[in-house]
Amino acid sequence: MKSLLALKKELYDLGNKEKAALSMRFFKTEKGQYGAGDMFLGISVPNQRKIAKKYQNLPLGDLHNLLMSKEHEFRLTALHILVLQYEKGEKNVHQTLVDFYLAHTERINNWDLVDASAHYILGHYLVHHKKENQALILLSKLAKSDLLWERRIAIVSTWAFIKNKNSYPTFVLCKLLLHDTEDLMHKAVGWMLREVGKHCGQETLSSFLDEYATKLPRTALRYSLEHYQEPLRSHYMKK
Repeated sequence: MKSLLALKKELYDLGNKEKAALSMRFFKTEKGQYGAGDMFLGISVPNQRKIAKKYQNLPLGDLHNLLMSKEHEFRLTALHILVLQYEKGEKNVHQTLVDFYLAHTERINNWDLVDASAHYILGHYLVHHKKENQALILLSKLAKSDLLWERRIAIVSTWAFIKNKNSYPTFVLCKLLLHDTEDLMHKAVGWMLREVGKHCGQETLSSFLDEYATKLPRTALRYSLEHYQEPLRSHYMKK
């Protein structure tokens, strides 16, 4: 059986100090920034995915160990493994993995960690195993959290609904997040709205923007309009 120690050694061996330094700047790890204190080894995401696939049968206890690590790549690799386990698991396994995921939200503590996991695990689970009103209760609770990462998990999880041609949960959460002060949330909201336009149709997105364009943070609005052509893009930006 592949061991946790072997996985850690493989990741350490792939570390690159120059890449680590670049990552620490890119992911805002200085004091007072959203990623303050995060430690990077400097490993590419494709290499982490390869290792995750190799060690995909690690037990949850080992994934807990990885998520509690200070090394960013340990946490991301753990989430890649969790996604793999979810994708090959049955309904009873899905429940266990979602419970594990929600118990570790404080350790899913950077935007790439959220974006690589939320819609694959929590989003898929809510689409396929819960009624929409049940899903919205949980997502709304996360969207109202004081923890930035739980709020981002909430909105990014709605991507699973969007891919299923359902924009409603995304619109509900966007309204809840209108006054969020974090730039990372503005970008996430705009990103999900853009995906609504892509998967559910521009008319669906426009119906939301007709009412909320003036209320959305400018970054969120700009992101949402990336697939719009002029002059319609300017029409909404000038509102």
